[in-house]
Parts: sequence; C-alpha cells; structure tokens
Amino acid sequence: MNPSGIYRKLAWIPVGLTVVFLLVPTLIVIPISFTSSSFPDFPPQGFSLRWYQEIIGNPMWRRAVMNSFYVAVATTILSVILGTLAALAFQASVLGQSILRAVTLGPLVTPVIVLAIGLYMIFGQFRMNGTFTALVAGHTVLAIPFVIVTVGASLRLINSNLALAAAGLGAGPLRVFFRIKLPLVLPGLIAGAIFAFITSWDEAVLSLFLTSPQLQTIPVVIWSQVRTELTPAVAAVGTILILISAIGMLAVQVLRRGESK
Repeated sequence: MNPSGIYRKLAWIPVGLTVVFLLVPTLIVIPISFTSSSFPDFPPQGFSLRWYQEIIGNPMWRRAVMNSFYVAVATTILSVILGTLAALAFQASVLGQSILRAVTLGPLVTPVIVLAIGLYMIFGQFRMNGTFTALVAGHTVLAIPFVIVTVGASLRLINSNLALAAAGLGAGPLRVFFRIKLPLVLPGLIAGAIFAFITSWDEAVLSLFLTSPQLQTIPVVIWSQVRTELTPAVAAVGTILILISAIGMLAVQVLRRGESK
C-alpha cells in the first residue's frame, strides 16, 4: 500500500476523535429531553414527551419562541439587504475598501461579549436597551458578515462579461442587477439569509445585554432556567434549536452544491 495513503487514513483518526469530542456534549441533550424524570439525567429514566408538551403549554416558552422568531426574521431581512449592498460595493473599486471590509467583517472575529458591552452602552445613551429595535440591530451587526461572505463568494463566480454585455445593450444598473446578477447570486443570498437567521435564533450573550423581562428570546430563557430551575424542558428546547440549526446547515450545503454545478 502507498505510504501516503496510509498516512492519509491515519490522519482521519484524530479528526474523527475531535468531531466526536465536539458533538457528544451537544447531542447528549437529545436523549435527556425524552426522560420521564423531573430532573435531567443521563441515561434517561424512561421515555416521555411530557417536556415537549410543557414547552407547548407554558406561556413563557411560547412567548420566547415567538420573540426569537420575530427578531430572527427582522434580522434576516435587514442583514440580507445591507449585506448584499456591501458585497456589491466591495466588487467595485471603492476608496478605503480594505478599511470598510475590515469594519463590516469585524464581528466575525470580535468577541461577542465585547460587542454586547459596546452596543449596550450605545443604546443606553438613547434609552433603547430592552427594545425590539435594539435587539434586532444588535443581531444584525453579528449577522451581516455572513451575508457579505456568502453573497461575495457568489458574485466572484459571475462572469463579468455578462453585466458588460447587458449594459452594452442599454440595460441600466438596476436592470443589470435584478435581471443578471440577482438570479445568479440567489443561492449565496439564500445561504446568507439562513446563516443570519441561525445566528439570531441562537444568540445568547448579546441578547442577555439587550433584552428586557418583557422581551426575552429562547437563549435568554434557557440561561435563566439553567440558573434557577433546571428541568428537562431546557433539554427539549435545546433539541429543537439543534434541529433547526442542523436543517439550516443542511440547506446551505445543498445550495452550495447546486451553485458549484
């Protein structure tokens, strides 16, 4: 056997162990959510759907789900619009483009706690903390970079001659965008929207700073429950969050494969 082939197969061992190490703590909440016990334990004692029924019947959880959904949808819409415009601007020669790119992509590498403190102080000056607007704005700051990256990647795959040919035939910039560029970057735009939705849906640290008792998202309620009254209902909500995120990531992979063909 080729030695390089052996080394390649051996390299999968630490990779596999790393994947297992990262996934097991996350996936262990799934069987816990089906326990019949009143306390989260593993392995679960019996099988029951009582904690999923608890989520449906508890007004606190229903309100948190609706708050998270509304915030995530608003964040997705704003992120797609602003992120797409930024990605288009970066395709042209813009003065100070490197600085603008660093600023817009900065939230990807900046610790969330730093952004949370900064946004909390800024919104505090305008007495906006705890409002829907502040929460959406904060989540949008985190989500925009994902849209810029995905849409920008799709734009780089477009043959520039297509836009030039359309412009040569008399099409204006808006017509070129909506008839030529938008259909071609649509998979990247949808992928960016999915990333933006998941980012907002799962965000906990920033939400802790910007929410109020009247406006709490799912991660904030989970954090509160873990600190005060830990029940398997938290594991059930976590399972739902994992499922939604997994579906979103699967959709992104399907879109990326379709775009590459």
